[in-house]
Amino acid sequence: MTMTTPLDGLQPHVRPHVASALQRAGLDSWIPEGPGKWSLPLQFLPDENGQGGWVELMRLEPGTKLTLHRHHGEVHGLNLQGQRRLDDGRIIGAGDYVFEPSGNVDSWEAVGEEVLILHVVVRGDVDYVAADGSVQRHITTADVKAGYRDFCASRGLRPRLAEAGA
Repeated sequence: MTMTTPLDGLQPHVRPHVASALQRAGLDSWIPEGPGKWSLPLQFLPDENGQGGWVELMRLEPGTKLTLHRHHGEVHGLNLQGQRRLDDGRIIGAGDYVFEPSGNVDSWEAVGEEVLILHVVVRGDVDYVAADGSVQRHITTADVKAGYRDFCASRGLRPRLAEAGA
């Protein structure tokens, strides 16, 4: 499915929430993060115990996979639409919640026929790792904030999210 508007592929119960989140963030579209993956930041969390964080909606087309990654803090994920298959084989559907403790290493894939919309709260940094455990990419809250600000600047938009200018 090719997304031409930010609301394409969304169920009617999800559309108004995404539209509101786009407006609150000052965005006119999802932020592309790679083939089949987009994000919509909702808020940047203040630093607690040396860990910042962020809250976002994540959008994945069916078949899009999040490769092996490790979390340096807790992650809370609530599927709003669609399904994802965790690397342990579990299928997580709409309304299902997953908690990932600090240090969790996993990968997962959007499955089924429907676009996956996931509400996620991330505390701390995230490392994308190779099979041998070596870090291929390290993402901090500052990186996510900078990506948001850069996307806004590239489209002539004004960042509006809390702590976006920090």
